[in-house]
Amino acid sequence: MEKSRIINAFVVLGTILKELGENQAYSAKSAALTATEYEELNELIYREIHHNGWFTETSIRQAFREISAWLTMEQLTTWVEQYPSIQQEKHVAIIMAGNIPLVGFHDFLCVLLSGHKVICKLSSDDARMLPALAKCLFQFEPELEQHIRFSDRKLEGYDAVIATGSNQSMLHFEQYFSHVPHLFRGHRTSVAVLTGNESKEELRALGEDCLSYFGRGCRNVTHLLFPEGFDLNRFFEAIVDLSDVVNNKKYGNNYDYNKAVHLMNLSVFLDNNFLLMKESDQLFSPLAMLHYQFYVNQTDVNQYLTQHKNQIQCVVGQQFIPFGQAQCPSLMDYADGVDTMEYLVSL
Repeated sequence: MEKSRIINAFVVLGTILKELGENQAYSAKSAALTATEYEELNELIYREIHHNGWFTETSIRQAFREISAWLTMEQLTTWVEQYPSIQQEKHVAIIMAGNIPLVGFHDFLCVLLSGHKVICKLSSDDARMLPALAKCLFQFEPELEQHIRFSDRKLEGYDAVIATGSNQSMLHFEQYFSHVPHLFRGHRTSVAVLTGNESKEELRALGEDCLSYFGRGCRNVTHLLFPEGFDLNRFFEAIVDLSDVVNNKKYGNNYDYNKAVHLMNLSVFLDNNFLLMKESDQLFSPLAMLHYQFYVNQTDVNQYLTQHKNQIQCVVGQQFIPFGQAQCPSLMDYADGVDTMEYLVSL
């Protein structure tokens, strides 16, 4: 199947996702779907909230906007042209996580635009949105129906596997899929490096990096590196308007639980009534809590980043990914730093 036809279908989908992400009413830009079909996608967002308490209207629409930013003719064409054509079409199975909405969409896009066929094994936490979007793709380009398959049973008929999950899941991946070409991804998290010169707006944007999707994504910041002497109240004051996060039942339960545990253990921690902070050199922190530590010089920062480089997804800061952009990866920002397209075209 010609890649240009696949790209055209995704570009149309991108227009739809942008409209939905911005919560716009049906318009001429959405005309690839009928008004009824467009409204059905809108209703899917509200139904999804009841299937998964971690998914909110805000987070789903955010995911739609971020994905739509990839799906332009210029970006997709430029991206795909960097890779050679495949020698032989394969069936690639994707085992998707369900921690944030449509978290496996990039892999889905990669497989199709590399020229392979995709078999999707969806997480039960996010099993409805991607099939609905695939149905749209079938309308825009009917031949894609022969290239996309969803499986809710034992995976069969695959030549290669891309699997994402927890470190514990990795053991199962190795057991079941090590006999075929595979790309496995385990648990990672992200770090912020501050200089002390950050503006209130930058600190507020950092709060978004920590709390968007309730901190459940691998690109969410869970560990902060502050220069020695940094006033932590500056950070708390800058993110006060993000306090609504605690009203989500699941997040609120994690906040209450972790607060209770640390109180019972007489641990020293900071609390602003919706986010806990604890001084620790541990990279990973529990939900509703951030770990932080102070550094003396750049050598300290470099040593920490080097020590944990295999567990860090991205680094946010004035000299790194801009504050507020952690959850806005480009097409070329591959998970775990492994070029998914390169892997696929080499099969």
